[in-house]
Order: sequence, then C-alpha cells, then structure tokens
Amino acid sequence: MAEAAAVALDSDPLLEGATYSILEEDEDRGIWRIDAFPNDEDDARGVETRLRAHDGLSVTVETLADADWLALSLSGLPPVRAGRFFIYGAHDQGVVPKNAVSLKIDAGAAFGTGHHGTTVGCLLAFDELLKRERFGRVLDVGCGTGVLAIAAAKTGSKVALGTDIDAPSVRIANENAKLNLSGARFVHAFGLNDRRVRGQGPYDLVFANILAPPLVSLSQDIREALRPGGAAILSGLLRTQERRVAAAYLSRGFVLERRIRRDAWSALVLRRVG
Repeated sequence: MAEAAAVALDSDPLLEGATYSILEEDEDRGIWRIDAFPNDEDDARGVETRLRAHDGLSVTVETLADADWLALSLSGLPPVRAGRFFIYGAHDQGVVPKNAVSLKIDAGAAFGTGHHGTTVGCLLAFDELLKRERFGRVLDVGCGTGVLAIAAAKTGSKVALGTDIDAPSVRIANENAKLNLSGARFVHAFGLNDRRVRGQGPYDLVFANILAPPLVSLSQDIREALRPGGAAILSGLLRTQERRVAAAYLSRGFVLERRIRRDAWSALVLRRVG
C-alpha cells in the first residue's frame, strides 16, 4: 500500500518539487511509513489528497516549527558501513575504522549523505564489483554530494567525474572531493553530451542514482558513454519500478547482473554487452 502511494506521488507532475521518504518500520507486522515535506500549501494539499486516496493509510498533517532542520538531521545521523566503504560526518570523526575506505561527506544542500537506501545500494553494488575488477574511468550522473565518484577515486579510478544539473550540488561535491583528498572532479552539466563529460569517455562504469523516469530517458546516452563490457549501477528507483527501468536497458543491449534492495528502494547492476 505504501509503495503504491509513493508511486502515485512520484508520478504526479504537479508534485515534482515535493520531498518524501519511505521506509519499512516493522517488517514482521508489515508497517511502512511515508514522511512527506511539501514546499508550500499547494504541494501540501496535493500530497495529502494523493495519500488519502489509498485506503488503509493513516494520514497525519503537522506544521513544523522553524529550525535549521538540515543541521539537526545531520547531527543525529550515525555513520554508515556499506561493504568496504564507511560514510561519516564531521561529528563522527573519531570512529572511523582502520580497515575501511572512509568517506567524509558534508551534505549541505545536496542529496547523498550515504544513509538513503539508494546510495547504500549503489555502494554495496560497487563493493561487489570491486572484488573482481577495477574501473579506470567512472562517471557519476546526478552526483549530489559526490559520494559515489569520491568512492571510485579512493579505490583507484584515475578518472572519477561527476555531473549534476544543480549548481550548488556541484560546488558541494567538489568541496567534498577536497575534504577527502580525492581526485574526483565534478561539473555542472545538462546531459551526457556535454563535451567535458564526453571527452573523458568511454567509461568503464557509470553510476546514475537519480529517479526512474530520467533513468529510462538516459538509457541510450548511458549506453553510449560506456565501453563495451562496461557496467552501470542504477538507483533512485522503487522496487515497483525495477521492471520498467530494466526493460529500457535490456532493449539497448544490456544484461541485468544483479539487483540490491534496501527498504522500498532498488539498485540495478547492468552490463553493456554490445
């Protein structure tokens, strides 16, 4: 029920600016929770209407007091372990294990602290791939904080390039790259045909942790950015959207190697074979 409601929110073009999260609170009892944070009254009414249209959901509307919610939320986030990778904030400086690839990430106004199921799924998928191969050239589409490209740079990728259509995210990602003493680099670009992106290819690996609709629309561009035999790690999609996204890539000459699921979210590992 909650997944269907989340799909309804995701598919409503009038709610593109609304932010929400979905998580499984109690696996044994099958209890799921959606937290939505509308930007204005119109968004609030639209989200409430969409959620109330699903029988069985209990909907509560609350007004949040003014606060620095970003600072408060980040201060309470614990570090995350995803395979060999350890993602942490400044408040966890003293707990970094010696046997991990450490990633110190300041989210700021960008997406990607490493706590979201999509980011963890991408890192787990990358960790598995690294057990049997290396990736000299890596592209991160929709980089957010830059955590994925930085992870690539810190595990030996000579080229670790990230792109985002959001200029503040690119600035934050470049700051994080310096903070982690990594060679990752990030550019503000619209699409994969930007000369700064195309000029570094073809890539051995492409990350795209965005949303299902742009993943589908970028399937041909991602194929062209990859060398034959290259891998793509795709996320930002719900489990219910796996079939749609996978079908777009299978039709472009990819094979599906693996899927990783975290809460309601999925990460797909695909390989370009042609």
